[in-house]
Amino acid sequence: MNATAGPEPRVEMLRPHGRSYRHLEMIWGTAVTIDIREVDERLPEDEFVRDAVEDAVEYMHWVDRVFSTHRPDTLVTALRTGRRSEADLSMRDGIEWAVLGVIEKCRAARELTDGAFDPWAVPGGFDPSGYVKGWAAEKVAGRLGRRGLANVCVNAGGDVVTRGLAGPAEPWRVGIRHPDDAHSVVRTVEPGDGAVATSGPYERGAHIVDPRTGKPARGARSASVIGPDAGLAEVLSTALVVAGRDGVEWFAGLDGWEAFVVDPLPLDTAWSVRGTS
Repeated sequence: MNATAGPEPRVEMLRPHGRSYRHLEMIWGTAVTIDIREVDERLPEDEFVRDAVEDAVEYMHWVDRVFSTHRPDTLVTALRTGRRSEADLSMRDGIEWAVLGVIEKCRAARELTDGAFDPWAVPGGFDPSGYVKGWAAEKVAGRLGRRGLANVCVNAGGDVVTRGLAGPAEPWRVGIRHPDDAHSVVRTVEPGDGAVATSGPYERGAHIVDPRTGKPARGARSASVIGPDAGLAEVLSTALVVAGRDGVEWFAGLDGWEAFVVDPLPLDTAWSVRGTS
């Protein structure tokens, strides 16, 4: 994946009531943090927790070896340069099966957002980074959950996945920063067993491109999306920065999803939308 980390939400670090474990990994062009909490049930022994985290970290590096657009040896790079084609990929090969699954999700996201998200309409060829980081963070949380670690927060450079609780009767809380003030939080959300993704041009400049025009996206200064899946949340937040208020039409049909969007300058307004089926 390339270094397209979005604005990093603030995860409220409640003081742990019991044992906790935190790991930081620099990968995917960003910082990925894993925060594991002991809440009502006993957290397994440290060796067990470390082993589970090591497994998650190994998976992160596998994702990088397959999906990075900056490494010359990845399958995605081979697709971008024309050394491989989608038609050549086989569902019988584990790596190629994973890439085909991501391609399918990206096509569905392009259709869902009326083209506001389109990883084929970027310089250099197919770039799924705008989906893969959130998708991979979701996979990491799932791997930890299958190891019995029920209270987890994974923050992949602004794509946040939470499971369980931060403390007894204390939900995970994610603060959404103001696009003009890195020290100001405009909203705090509780994703539960869900995800939050925020996109905007205010930290890295005009890096989000409107795929329909090839020019910098002007639909919003910031878009945060809360829902059940981090991969789709990342897609939707980017698409709303492109589409702005025009995105309400397709977003409103997404049951279980919510967005908070700050309008582009010179407007000093914001809006939210909750999807219903």
